[in-house]
Amino acid sequence: MPRRPRPSRKPAPRAAGEPILVDLALQGGGAHGAFSWGVLDRLLEEPGLRFEGISGTSAGAMNAVVMAQGLATGGHEGARAALTTFWRRVADAAQLSPMRRGPMEIMTGAWTLDYSPVFLALELTAQVLSPTVMNPGGRNPLADILAEMVDFAHLADAPLKLFVTATNVRTGRGRIFRNAELTPNVLLASACLPTMFHSIEIDGDPYWDGGYSGNPSMYPLMSECNASDTILVQINPIERPGIPETAREIQNRLNEISFNATLMKELRAGALMRRASIPGSREGEMWANVRIHRIASDFMVSLGYSSKLLAEWAFFTMLRDEGRRSAEEFLAAHRQDLGVRATLDLDSFLDEPT
Repeated sequence: MPRRPRPSRKPAPRAAGEPILVDLALQGGGAHGAFSWGVLDRLLEEPGLRFEGISGTSAGAMNAVVMAQGLATGGHEGARAALTTFWRRVADAAQLSPMRRGPMEIMTGAWTLDYSPVFLALELTAQVLSPTVMNPGGRNPLADILAEMVDFAHLADAPLKLFVTATNVRTGRGRIFRNAELTPNVLLASACLPTMFHSIEIDGDPYWDGGYSGNPSMYPLMSECNASDTILVQINPIERPGIPETAREIQNRLNEISFNATLMKELRAGALMRRASIPGSREGEMWANVRIHRIASDFMVSLGYSSKLLAEWAFFTMLRDEGRRSAEEFLAAHRQDLGVRATLDLDSFLDEPT
């Protein structure tokens, strides 16, 4: 297989009034991906930003592909409309799902399934029965939504470069799928939680959720794109105060740590390569010149992992609004830094906190 061209990572001078070229890195996290929808909705409104590439995993991959489809057919407003339609359709498809909040949670405004008998039964059953038993047909309503909304045959010609990560079950390694390789099955593989869904077979190999191997994968944005600014949209909290004590708290923290681990390692490796500054090192040059930014929200700490399965429209729109607010805060603080300097300190991933 021929090697892919690697653009120079040296930031090119930008003429006055020229759009700022940015890449996006979108984490996965089930229903929490609606937060990223809100971030994208706000960024698409911002004049002077032009998007070159998106690396996404799980829900991040869904957002990336739907945004690419909308951009190709209707520009920025088309992308905003497509994202809204996608999340609306996901909520509509889940209206008859038994995975709903109870009356007490609705009354108190608690966004959780921790007390849902169906969720608790599913969690217990998953310890003894595989998805092939619980869901023998392998049904996933996302397959129909994606097939109807996205023209996969034309993604190869889309101006937006897409990188979707899924985990090869046999090798344990992540595979990055690019525009011409994308299909509904690739996106389902990127979001395939092995306790809930059958593994997805692609080219003879089974695949699971990409969060286990790259959530999201940063490297392809730097090795195959020209933008020197990458905005990471992070939905899984890195830090959480206190010590988890209950079984639910422990499971929640394990989920966060697991789905942040690969990203943390990649950012730490980037900081090491940048600090080493080895002459002639392609990787060192890439990390030295890229400007990393991050949009996140402390609000996500208030959500547990059970809510990643909560597909209510009210929950989606609440997260969308929180994403828009977080993007607005980022732009107010750092809009002038885009195209100039990084706002995420990679060296902070090198040192243990004291």
